[in-house]
Amino acid sequence: MTLLNPGPANTTLSVKLAQVVEDICPREKEFGEVMESIANGLLEFVQGGENPKAVLLSGSGTLAVECAISSALRETHKLAIIVNGAYGQRMEEIASVHGLNFVSFKSDFLQPLDINSIREFLLRERPDFIALIHSETTSGLLNDISAISRIAKEIGAKVIADCMSSYACYEISLDEVDFIIASSNKNIQGMPGVSFVIANEANILEAGNAKSLYLNLKAEYEYFKSTLQMRFTPPVQTLYALNQAIIELKNEGLKRRFERYKANNTLLRQGLQDLGFEIYPKDSFGVIITAIALPDSIDFHCLHAHCKKYGYTIYPGKIAGLHMFRIANIGAITPNDIAGFLRVLKDFIS
Repeated sequence: MTLLNPGPANTTLSVKLAQVVEDICPREKEFGEVMESIANGLLEFVQGGENPKAVLLSGSGTLAVECAISSALRETHKLAIIVNGAYGQRMEEIASVHGLNFVSFKSDFLQPLDINSIREFLLRERPDFIALIHSETTSGLLNDISAISRIAKEIGAKVIADCMSSYACYEISLDEVDFIIASSNKNIQGMPGVSFVIANEANILEAGNAKSLYLNLKAEYEYFKSTLQMRFTPPVQTLYALNQAIIELKNEGLKRRFERYKANNTLLRQGLQDLGFEIYPKDSFGVIITAIALPDSIDFHCLHAHCKKYGYTIYPGKIAGLHMFRIANIGAITPNDIAGFLRVLKDFIS
């Protein structure tokens, strides 16, 4: 099955087979060495920073976002959340559940951010932290991290970025983002079950404010630093797969992975337009996800069933009130896979 959903993504056979290992206690030294290899390997795909560290967590990407936000902020802090998609809204939910002091800048889900308006908002609100999505999985919008970072530096705020759909494809710098959050099952092409936060050690050591035993970023880091273990039981086989996925990304190279995804996305967007579909975003789109308007005459569930019959999984839209579906061109797929999907789609609408 070719997965065209925005994660979990297709994996290579070697990543799948990496899970087939002898049973091992995760408290053994040998497994600690695997964990250390992963934590160090993840750092190779970010730039900048001072003494950067990766903190591994057992759970989906949302767990890592909740861990970072709830751990970084104290009761006296103010958080500004930039919302232009469902995952920005999820950040609002997290902040609300944890009783944090936050304000939101709300933007259209299909339009680029208005940086001037954001600047006015942030200069007025003067938050201690700014949280946003880098590549908004709702639509495919790629938000301008660099521009927002410059404003953050102007007001002395730190940036927390959900980079689920950008890490391991785009270059991301700890000189612009203070907390980079991602997971094992998207562009890095591993299995679901591991998420992580990458930050300078000094920022991690200040992030011990969570009102949660499990979601304490500082505590997790300090435990790993002294033991090379997670505080709680890790997903052992998933970590072996992640270690292999990191090796394969190193071999392919970040730039070549970006170019492969870009080729997939270019072919996809052109093919959809040739078939008469209206695609979004129109501007500021990345190379990861495309949102497609569905005519009223097409039922998504029928389309999904047709595509699945021929080996392709597509994904529903996530913008309330709009009849859309989404395609992600990430994972271990090629332009030939995209071309095959376009043929299946053409057959459906013919």
